[in-house]
This record gives sequence, C-alpha cells and structure tokens, in this order.
Amino acid sequence: MTSAAWIKEIPVAHRGYHDLNNAVWENTLSAFERAAEAGFAIECDVQLSADSVPMVFHDDTLDRVCGIKGDLRERTAAELGMLAIGGTKDRIPTLSQMLDLVKGRVPLVIEIKGREGEGVDDGFVDTVLDVLEGYQGKVALMSFDHHILKDLAAAKPPYPVGLTAMGDKPEEFFAHDEAMQLGLDFISYHWPHLPNSFITAQRAAGIPVITWTVRDEKGVEQTYSQADQMTFEGFDPREKA
Repeated sequence: MTSAAWIKEIPVAHRGYHDLNNAVWENTLSAFERAAEAGFAIECDVQLSADSVPMVFHDDTLDRVCGIKGDLRERTAAELGMLAIGGTKDRIPTLSQMLDLVKGRVPLVIEIKGREGEGVDDGFVDTVLDVLEGYQGKVALMSFDHHILKDLAAAKPPYPVGLTAMGDKPEEFFAHDEAMQLGLDFISYHWPHLPNSFITAQRAAGIPVITWTVRDEKGVEQTYSQADQMTFEGFDPREKA
C-alpha cells in the first residue's frame, strides 16, 4: 500500500475550481489554474481519445459540455483539442497539458473513467501512468471501475490508488469490500450514503475517506463527522471555516 494520508489535508475542488459552468467550466485549464491559485487539491476525470491519449473530460459523450453529438472516444486528441467547452475559450485538455499547468502546486486526484466491454480499456492504465512518469507533485488515482482498479493494482504505481463508490445496501458493500481486497489506499464516497458499516469499518482500519460531491452545509457537516475530507463544488470552503 502507498500512503494516502495527504489526501486528508485540504479540500478537493471537483473537476477543478469552476463556477458551476457559468464563466469557468469544469475540467478546464481555467478551472485548474483557479484551484491551484486558491490552494485547493484538484479532482479531475480522464477519458481516452481514439488515438489513446488521456483527455481530461468527464462524460462519455460531447453534447452536455461541448454542444455537439458524438462519443469522445471516437475522436482523436487533436480533434478534441479544438472543441470549445461551454462556448468559452477553453478547449478539452490532455492530461499532459493539465500536468504542465499545475506543476505540482497542489495535489491531484485523478479519476480514470473506464468503459464496459471486453478489452475496451486495454492499455488505458499504462497510458495514464506513462503520462505521469516524472511528474513532480502529489498524485492519487481512483476509479469506480473494478477492472481499472485491478489494472492499477497490477501496475503497482508509486501513487495511492482509491475506490470511487456510492451505495447504502449490503450487496453494494460486498462489491466495495471485494475491490478493497486489491490493497487500495483510500476511498472517495458519495456523502449522502454516509454513515454506513462499510465506511465505518474502512476508517477503523486506517483507510482515508474523502466524500463527493459536497455542495452545501449539510454535506460539509456530514463529511467532517463521517469522513476525512471533501470533494466540493459551487462554494469557497475558506468561507465556511
């Protein structure tokens, strides 16, 4: 296991420190720069382009963020890099571009967005780790997808690896427990599903837990009573202290 203790230290800006997609949109270089300047850790999502370049983008499709139809994975990195986000000057960034911008100023919590289907994510983890090679700064990697977590565990990266999860039913806890058997280092959990027996047991075992996605005072209170740190959006945690 790799220590993820640092993940408790400062609030994590969900998809960067955006303004709920008004002027500063999620998962953009503008949102990441804003987070770095404010001193917040950054959560972001990574998808794979058609030519196997890790792109910072949450959705499988382009319509919500870019206003056009189509699957992100069907376009090359060059094509994606020309697409405007929310009608702003920001374009879809590569993971490399994000790393070049942040330069270790704040920690990064990177969620790898897998897809269903045999072999569809082959090489995805290795490609992300190749891009991260030599990066000077704190990085954690996480995923909802158990096949991605298995690939990360097999690769033995020099970064903490975490489970992104939700749920409040016993069968869901069973699946989460199964993932934790891979030797994962932290958990990012949906705060409305706290407290629960799974998270209580993991925290008792010393596993750091952060929450997602906190947008109000209730989420802040639940986080700091049932977990260690929050992933937030839509407000400034410095004003909630």
